Amino acid sequence: MKGATVRRVVVVGNGIAGVTAADALREAGFDGELTVVGDEPYPAYSRPALSKALLTDGDDMSSCLLPPAGHGADERLGVRATGLDLDGRLVVLDDGTALPYDRLVLATGSRARRLSALPGELTLRGLDDALVLRGRLAARPSVVVVGGGPLGMEIASGCLAAGCRVTLVSRGVPLSARLGPHLAGVFAGAAREQGLTVVETGAARLGGGAGGTRVVLADGTVLDAELVVTAAGDVPNTEWLAGTGLTADGAVPVDVRGLVRPDVAAVGDLAALPTPYGPRRVPLWSSAIEQAKAAARALLHGVAAPPLSFQPYFWTEQFGLGLKAVGHLPGEGRPVYLEGGPGGGPALMRWTHADGTGVAVALDHRVSVPRLRRLSRTAA
Repeated sequence: MKGATVRRVVVVGNGIAGVTAADALREAGFDGELTVVGDEPYPAYSRPALSKALLTDGDDMSSCLLPPAGHGADERLGVRATGLDLDGRLVVLDDGTALPYDRLVLATGSRARRLSALPGELTLRGLDDALVLRGRLAARPSVVVVGGGPLGMEIASGCLAAGCRVTLVSRGVPLSARLGPHLAGVFAGAAREQGLTVVETGAARLGGGAGGTRVVLADGTVLDAELVVTAAGDVPNTEWLAGTGLTADGAVPVDVRGLVRPDVAAVGDLAALPTPYGPRRVPLWSSAIEQAKAAARALLHGVAAPPLSFQPYFWTEQFGLGLKAVGHLPGEGRPVYLEGGPGGGPALMRWTHADGTGVAVALDHRVSVPRLRRLSRTAA
């Protein structure tokens, strides 16, 4: 169906996937009625900044601000989608209204996976979470962070920078599942040098007590702290799609262009992309942007639109180190050093996977992403 026949598009979700989809629709020629629904009362912001600069920025909010939206949509902020009528092409909101659409973008993202229902368990997913955590850190409490992935390590780094005594509870070496053993060792070493206490355990659970929330390790050891923050993954926000048949295994499978069906696209953290290993979510900031651009074009132009094609881009800042990576992590075994070396300091390295694909990694903020993209495809 040609773009001129599409009069109304609704985008449910005002994160980076939703706002990029709205912008891309305009860039692709859509000039009709555009509505963006967001369950937070804020304009779109940079979620990656929440666990990085924002935790130590004092009262400054500039690190998470994005440029004002240019899509000219009718923004419905602070309201939540509660249902979808595919036959009637209606999105039902929690304020009782229903929005008609000709095309629909599902971009409701995900929420933090909690380990308990205890009020003392803090998580970091949205802006309100970050502001609460930043406020709590002002008193320099003792902190236990549960979760050794990138988010948990970034939170631990921010807490240390705020002057707190911090213990990180991790299933195995922190970051090893995401980055591989070599890079995980680099970051774990830097973290310990800055004073982070790392506890490796098979599992951990939260419990309550007179002193507040506590962390119980697999061997029964109890860790007490004034503040407990968990970073145990995320859960796609798909409950509002119950009964539509659009979900599978908690996510929304899409085709190579990001479409669920010709009139519905799904982008961002709730979308499961086709891979050689079956549908997989790729919950990365850069992935959400590229998905949204491809899906917006496909909603307007169908199979004439190009399929999604991108290299994963991941970055993190923690414990005085900055990492940029293009390609599929983790990197297994020892890297090939293109610049620098294993003795510390800035370095540029590459891994080649068994299937011939590569990942290029820089521990050097001066290395550009375009250069990493080139290096991820070649050995030099």
